[in-house]
Amino acid sequence: MRLIAELKRRNVLRVAVAYLVGSWLLIQVSDILFAAFVFPAWTMRALIIALAIGLPVTLLVSWVFELTPDGFKRESEIDRRESVTLKTGKKLNNAIVVLLALAVVYLLLDKFYLQSLESVDTTATAEHLEDKAGQVNAQQPKPVDPASIAVLPFDNRSRLAEDEFFVEGIHDDLLTNLAQIGSLKVISRTSVGKFRETQKTIPEIAAELGVATVMEGAVQRSARATPCVSMSS
Repeated sequence: MRLIAELKRRNVLRVAVAYLVGSWLLIQVSDILFAAFVFPAWTMRALIIALAIGLPVTLLVSWVFELTPDGFKRESEIDRRESVTLKTGKKLNNAIVVLLALAVVYLLLDKFYLQSLESVDTTATAEHLEDKAGQVNAQQPKPVDPASIAVLPFDNRSRLAEDEFFVEGIHDDLLTNLAQIGSLKVISRTSVGKFRETQKTIPEIAAELGVATVMEGAVQRSARATPCVSMSS
């Protein structure tokens, strides 16, 4: 009990409370400022370590020394009747009240203002990342099934209008036969029809249709209908 009474008389307990509250406020404000000015991560750790080391040093100084109008003096050298620890204690009480008020103000700002700003920033960042991801996904080529084929409309080499139906029939029969292969993905006649007179290359057509193989061919009518088919991919 005598030790606690002596700690109170020398204002050690008041100094401890003021130091802890002040350190907490300093850490909170520094956290905001360090993030705003993009300080390295180690600066915050260094600050916390310095404050932790400073606590026992401050308490030791407040126990050994007393702040007088003439500066710091060793407590053992001061006559108890001339001690001003009572006045210093009142000043420390006022400082503690001010620090606590600032802490309450900070907590209110953090709850009703700073957190709302962080949520807005987080939402904006998430939307930005989603847009970026969408752009990246759009730029990335779609996976192609190796067992896929597109048969382009055949050319009519005879150049006779009445042979057009014959050429289309050959094309339809080939698509029908290929479609019966269950493991093979065959692009429909409607999808390949737009490439009848295209100037696009085979790789461009394959990329647009998402297939591994593109077949093109031509039919020429002679004495006996003979389809001539060439394939490229």
